[in-house]
Amino acid sequence: MNKVDKAIIMAAGQGTRLRPITLTTPKPLVKVNGKAMIETAIEALKENGIHEIYIVVGYLKEQFQYLKEKYDGITILENNLYDKYNNIYSLYVARDYIENAIILDGDQIIFHKEILAPEFEKSGYNCVWVEEPTKEWLLQVENGSVTSCSRTGGNKGWQLYSVSRWTKEDGKRLKKHLEIEFDEKKNTDIFWDDVALFCYPKEYDLGIFEMKKDDIIEIDTVNELIALDASYQNLGKDLDR
Repeated sequence: MNKVDKAIIMAAGQGTRLRPITLTTPKPLVKVNGKAMIETAIEALKENGIHEIYIVVGYLKEQFQYLKEKYDGITILENNLYDKYNNIYSLYVARDYIENAIILDGDQIIFHKEILAPEFEKSGYNCVWVEEPTKEWLLQVENGSVTSCSRTGGNKGWQLYSVSRWTKEDGKRLKKHLEIEFDEKKNTDIFWDDVALFCYPKEYDLGIFEMKKDDIIEIDTVNELIALDASYQNLGKDLDR
């Protein structure tokens, strides 16, 4: 059994789909029912005994500094090219910390801390089984191992969520592959998840960490935000005008 001893939270993006809120506030710091989304992740990590936390910031980066004072064990890493490259560069910035790490996005709400448990058998992603059609990334699994991934979704498969765990060996491997793709191939427009799932799939034996759909909430639009927090209702009315 492997065990996570550190976390990398990806929080550099501009959150354009949640404008106008994100014109002045980074999406991970948008409050839902009084708490910033990223803080639900930090607190869940700490409740699982994961206290070494690296947060990769970019857009409106100075607003994240308060987290270092509020929580112990926080290190801020800067992605100064967040508006130029895809998120492969965010993980590239944090590539020295991938071994025995859990990687997650900071712009999602963690409802149940158990889904960030540190113990895991093999590297892989948190997933939810879906029967109905989805446009999200969808994994097929046989005998506990991921056999394929569809970027365009499908039906009847394991929907991938932005939480993944990496063993010491796979962390070293992922760091090497990130450097090859970014430094040598100049492959700057891909998601970091593409590296293991599409660029070098035969070099990883990935599994899944099963969870339920309501364990994590991803907010992509203002209407989805309003559905969770009625205090944003007036903003929705303004957008309708």
